[in-house]
Amino acid sequence: MKTIKVGLLLAFVVFFCTNLSAQTENDSTLVQIETLDGNHFTGKITNQDSEKLTIVTDNLGEIEIKLSSIKSRKTVLASQQKNGEWWLDNPQSTRYFWSPNGYGLKKGEGYFQNVWILWNQVAYGITDNFSIGGTVIPLFLFGGAPTPVIINPKISLPINKNKLNLGAGALIGTVLGESETGFGIVYGVSTFGSPNSNVSIGLGYGFAGGEWASSPLVNFSAMTRLSSRWYFLSENYFIGVAGESGGLISGGARWIINRAALDFGLFVPVGFGISTVVAIPWLGFTIPFGKNN
Repeated sequence: MKTIKVGLLLAFVVFFCTNLSAQTENDSTLVQIETLDGNHFTGKITNQDSEKLTIVTDNLGEIEIKLSSIKSRKTVLASQQKNGEWWLDNPQSTRYFWSPNGYGLKKGEGYFQNVWILWNQVAYGITDNFSIGGTVIPLFLFGGAPTPVIINPKISLPINKNKLNLGAGALIGTVLGESETGFGIVYGVSTFGSPNSNVSIGLGYGFAGGEWASSPLVNFSAMTRLSSRWYFLSENYFIGVAGESGGLISGGARWIINRAALDFGLFVPVGFGISTVVAIPWLGFTIPFGKNN
């Protein structure tokens, strides 16, 4: 039970800091323009006609850009600029290391996630509130071993913008080449805070071989932005079985590389009579794709 109290304390601290940050956040909108020659400009558009547009930037003042030279144009928040430095988007704002939060992919957005080479997942936003994903662990590459595959639908509901999002979904899997190997989990999650800094409390029930788990899996996760390219991540699981409790606690970081993200950290099993400290390393890579990338 001590580990559960630690998880609750962590969630409270990050939630408090998140709310404080959200109260002072400037949400005025800007536009980020990338030209065909690789230059980036961020500012407010003051005029546009059929051939060019005029944009006012902090560093360069007012400049004109030909429409034919624009590679991409994206609306962003002024709060993504801190002390003159551009804060890149979070490439994996809907998840922590692995567990989902209450935020969802927008229609046309997607990502590919790879964890330790073998875990390969793709997700795509069907609507602004519903996404579908698929995972394959290609063990067939190793002598034709049975291969696990998973589908994971998810619904996300924004309740209060940048303050409260609810999510629900499932991971439904089987092992190709084996019979009666259905497994998975259904879950619900509440996320408090913005896509950049938040905490989540989730509850899930697992199933395998036609049987449901007798106890729920409780999840506490946190994400907070440290700088333009760095996040702190913590993902923690707790469960009680046959009068005993235990789980996994973790800590690590997310490093933004252009539009991609590299996640790394350590997971430590606790409880269930474990008397020695074992740290399990985590290494994952996420590449977003779709209309906003």
